[in-house]
Amino acid sequence: MIYLKKYPYCGKHGFDGGHGPHAGGRGAGRGVHEGRRRRMFNGEELSIMVLHLMEAQPRHGYDLIREFESLTAGLYAPSPGIIYPTLSLLDDAGQIEAVATQGAKRLFTITATGRARLEAHMDVVAEGLARLAALGTNGAQVDGPVARAMKNLTVVLEQILRDPKEKQAQFDIADLIDEVARKIERLP
Repeated sequence: MIYLKKYPYCGKHGFDGGHGPHAGGRGAGRGVHEGRRRRMFNGEELSIMVLHLMEAQPRHGYDLIREFESLTAGLYAPSPGIIYPTLSLLDDAGQIEAVATQGAKRLFTITATGRARLEAHMDVVAEGLARLAALGTNGAQVDGPVARAMKNLTVVLEQILRDPKEKQAQFDIADLIDEVARKIERLP
């Protein structure tokens, strides 16, 4: 029991046991992957959606990320680590091609091969667009106030964290965030 008082986040049986999400024991709490969200699109679906977005106009990777974000009211943006490999695969398959560069950004357009693949998978496009729209609509209703508050917090934190003279403020902020997290955990 002394051990539990000194290390409250360990389970009753040390680091390998206990209950709840922080216990870390086999079969206790959530598993390693249970807390993760399901991906918005699998690789096939994402490549079809990228082809769909390129059908309207040539795009570069960052532009695609912004377009996905705008379709969901800012609630979903595929990471560069997903978009750029997808662009490379589509380029290698001859479904898109680079048409120009804007600084370091390569602008891609859909090819005839890409259009043929896109036309064969319009059901994936319809479902994907519906999924994105639903996320934007539902997210705006449910997550909107929380997302707005988190963005406000991020802006303020970035300002304070940039100033090395604000060391004490940084510790105070960490305490406040910890306190708020505990209060949120106790909400019904």
